[in-house]
Amino acid sequence: MQKQRVADQVAERIERLIVDGVLKVGQALPSERRLVAKLGCSRSALREGLRALRGRGIIDTEHGRGSFVADLDRNADVSPLMHLFGSQPRTLYDLLEVRALLEGEAARLAALRGTEADFVLLARRYEEMLASHEETQPIDPREHARRDHAFHRAISEASHNPVLVHTLQSLNELLLSTVFASVNNLYHRPPQKRQIDRQHARLYAALRERQPDQAQRAAREHIHSIRDNLREIEQEEQRLVRATLRLNGWG
Repeated sequence: MQKQRVADQVAERIERLIVDGVLKVGQALPSERRLVAKLGCSRSALREGLRALRGRGIIDTEHGRGSFVADLDRNADVSPLMHLFGSQPRTLYDLLEVRALLEGEAARLAALRGTEADFVLLARRYEEMLASHEETQPIDPREHARRDHAFHRAISEASHNPVLVHTLQSLNELLLSTVFASVNNLYHRPPQKRQIDRQHARLYAALRERQPDQAQRAAREHIHSIRDNLREIEQEEQRLVRATLRLNGWG
């Protein structure tokens, strides 16, 4: 009975590490010896706890390789609903609305709660994003979008709200598509590119200076301006189509 209670505690502590983002999807768990030392339990209790986590689908174990944090959202991006969201162009603007709401709050919380370690990681992601702009050879838009998205994800992780982090993670591929739309349609236009760079710098400065209201405002204004710029491009293309039809005698 006592062993079972210890095993439950072991499972709960590992679950907490996953929820808090200390152990990430795909990351290998420490060796059995290290886990026993860190958790202060017996090998038998540890094995019982890991067995319980496997049964819940929280970890995967591969023979000869050990245990890994399972992808808890592994089916989210291929569900019929996610497919429909991803296939409809109008959804882009809905996703940008969601980003403004969730990432604005994430930025506010990050400015309030972020630790020194969070800000070290945030600085690294920001510098990697800036480095994309300085590459001598043109960088693939998908890689540029990945670095941009990684900066925004680092902000959400610094919020220390596991539900918010995992909500954003569950929408990862859809949210990444909005970043790609921004990179692909706006980054080759100098005025819009300069605007985005200024907005990222303002957001990063507000976070670094721990100004929650300014960080929230900067995050929301950044995403709203992307929405407005993409809509303007869409309307510009529609005007061009109408003008071409009139020129050719169709209107």
